[in-house]
Amino acid sequence: MKSDSVRKGMQQAPHRSLFHALGMTEEEMEKPLIGIVSSYNEIVPGHMNLDKITSAVKMGVAMAGGNPVMVPAIAVCDGIAMGHIGMKYSLVTRDLVADSTECLARAHAFDALVMIPNCDKNVPGLLMAAARINVPTVFVSGGPMLAGRVHGHKTSLSSMFEAVGAYTAGNMSEEDVKEFEQNACPTCGSCSGMYTANSMNCLTEVLGMGLKGNGTIPAVYSERLRLAKHAGMAVMEMLEKNIRPRDIMTDKAFRNALTMDMALGCSTNSMLHLPAIAHEAGIDLNLELANEISAKTPNLCHLAPAGPTYIEDLHEAGGIYAVMNEISKLGLLDLDCITVTGKTVGENIKGCVNKNPEVIRTVENPYSSTGGIAILKGNLAPDTAVVKRSAVAPEMLKHEGPARVFDCEEDAIAAIKGGSIVAGDVVVIRYEGPKGGPGMREMLNPTSAIAGMGLGSSVALITDGRFSGASRGASIGHACPEAAVGGPIALVEEGDIISIDIDNHRLDVKVSDEEMAARKEKWKPRKPQVTTGYLARYAAMAAPASRGAILEI
Repeated sequence: MKSDSVRKGMQQAPHRSLFHALGMTEEEMEKPLIGIVSSYNEIVPGHMNLDKITSAVKMGVAMAGGNPVMVPAIAVCDGIAMGHIGMKYSLVTRDLVADSTECLARAHAFDALVMIPNCDKNVPGLLMAAARINVPTVFVSGGPMLAGRVHGHKTSLSSMFEAVGAYTAGNMSEEDVKEFEQNACPTCGSCSGMYTANSMNCLTEVLGMGLKGNGTIPAVYSERLRLAKHAGMAVMEMLEKNIRPRDIMTDKAFRNALTMDMALGCSTNSMLHLPAIAHEAGIDLNLELANEISAKTPNLCHLAPAGPTYIEDLHEAGGIYAVMNEISKLGLLDLDCITVTGKTVGENIKGCVNKNPEVIRTVENPYSSTGGIAILKGNLAPDTAVVKRSAVAPEMLKHEGPARVFDCEEDAIAAIKGGSIVAGDVVVIRYEGPKGGPGMREMLNPTSAIAGMGLGSSVALITDGRFSGASRGASIGHACPEAAVGGPIALVEEGDIISIDIDNHRLDVKVSDEEMAARKEKWKPRKPQVTTGYLARYAAMAAPASRGAILEI
């Protein structure tokens, strides 16, 4: 056992004295030391219940013969951080989570780990840590929020942001907005649609790192406490069998994840996180593989914001395993991948029935024959750009319009709310990439303002930043190379005609190569927006979004 280095032998007597200082008995010190990495805090609604999840996990570990010890991980609420400087500190926490968890696990010689995340960046951050540390590890999240109810209809956080846009356009009263405000987010948990947190928790099941239901059991259900106890038991079985994250998160497992990403219609942020997690597992996940997989993977789910159903509906319909079982009919999944259950994917999903073909479409009746995400390339994004195709209005899959250019999110929001953006426009928001932001902010405020003002089916938005999973419409992010390094998006001028062809994976500006080259000669880098602290270090080390915005050593 790794923990022998801190608990056995005369040389470790000082270590044992410190365990005694924790109130630990000699009987506990005889058992494997299991780190319970909990993201519990009192500022993130998705994490306010993690103290109960943590207690349940610890009970499961103890029942199975382990010695559980809770250690912390940080988390940012993207909703609260949205639309101000706080959003610069969201994506960057993913690497802080991975690094700090590595430090805690290595320094204290844990034999195994149970990760308890829930929200956007700490799920992938802990998956990165799991791959890096590579001791037996199980994930159990805090679970999704229940959908809100406003005027008899289900709703969610994305509806809340769009309500602000509707109010600005004069289409909603202050009282109506207040009604949404009081009821859009009714419980603890990760926000109720297929946004980034739920996307990553669902993909944790697909990768094989979480038990059945981890992505979909609502946060307020007692079923989640039972799941947490089973996760604690499962990690002890993994320890006994020596099943480790790198045994589970293989190249084939990541292909399964990309396939299910397309079937579920996950957040575009998954195109940042999956490559970053794969990198930690020693796997190069080329984003262009996504189009290859998407071409043969039908989109079976239209969860909010793409449609009117929510994670609670997906759970009632059979959950992620039911979707996997449906997709497996086409032979698109590798069913031999090992998982945290000690069984294969095929064994796990066998007999998992689709209970509601309106929530989980059959492969014979998909929403579309291709997947929910598309990778675009062209002279505006020579490396890649990303769009959630399943949330784009059909009339916007192919679009041309004049560029309306802004060098930061705030200026774009002011223009949208000021009424200067009109049907047909293509809003370009640049210098918001990993280095340029720094921190690659989400653009939920401008996309929600566009949708709320009734422009969602006539205005596109392109950025080297990124989008919340709650964004919908022709919202194209992750344009690479980014503006801060002189990518083509930095060279676009007001009025340039931009051509978007999502079905053919193209993103171009209708400017000659000669003119673009002349503009590049005149271009000068902007002065760094942040010169001190963690953001400055992040900007100096961040790789392009096309490589997952990982930190390069």
